[in-house]
Amino acid sequence: MEFEKYHALGNDYLVLPHDQIEGNLSEEEIRLICHRNFGLGSDGILLGPLPSEKAQFGLRIFNPDGSEAEKSGNGLRIFSLYLWDTGQVKEEPFTIETLGGLVRSQIIEGADKISVEMGRVSFLSNQIPVVGETREVIGESIEAAGETFTYNSATIGNPHCVIPLEEISEELVRKIGPDIENHSNFPQRINLQLLKVIDRNTIQIEIWERGAGYTLASGSSSSAAAAVACKLGLCDREILVKMPGGEIEISISEDYDIQMSGPATRVGRMTLDQNFLS
Repeated sequence: MEFEKYHALGNDYLVLPHDQIEGNLSEEEIRLICHRNFGLGSDGILLGPLPSEKAQFGLRIFNPDGSEAEKSGNGLRIFSLYLWDTGQVKEEPFTIETLGGLVRSQIIEGADKISVEMGRVSFLSNQIPVVGETREVIGESIEAAGETFTYNSATIGNPHCVIPLEEISEELVRKIGPDIENHSNFPQRINLQLLKVIDRNTIQIEIWERGAGYTLASGSSSSAAAAVACKLGLCDREILVKMPGGEIEISISEDYDIQMSGPATRVGRMTLDQNFLS
């Protein structure tokens, strides 16, 4: 079984062409393949391209704990670059179907940058989902690790909890991340971003991803955090998102449609021993 390994600002994925396997990988097999010590090591697996009735390419995204993700901005940029590297796309925009909806992607600047139309952000509790009556989840309270925080929630095909703070750190997001991810407010678990506003066009975030843990960079997290910063009136609609792994550019329309632009990098090919999973 051969995988192509890529990373997007340090968030690494294994791309598995669907013709490499028969049937599906089990959760246990995914966890083992992604394990940093016992497997090939990655933040997840991208399975595709798959047949799709709605788009040119279908894609399934798996977290390193074996669960399936609805959408991943970094994963989509990586998959787009893989399609470019294998000659399946050119400069024209193309569509990808994910569990979290359709996206439109384009390779630009000679593959130095990938631009993805991530879809429309919603702050409605029944769409994210967040428990309770239907409402926009803005400025609510939540307890984690013995502290109380003010949070905002959003979905861009996958769920996010954004906590604005004066100062943010890896230590803090690691401390409260597990509690927030599995909080009873969020029936499908949730991704967490700690948000620091630098200026009207720049934010900084620290990320805890559902099913993956602490993460150096995330495209969907960047999209959600930027949308929340705009919704709160803290930023304009063109936002540079700074993360430990690097930077992503986010453009937000009046209707909160998100255009995400950033790089991806091919690492190489990895072959899984035929006896490994047995």
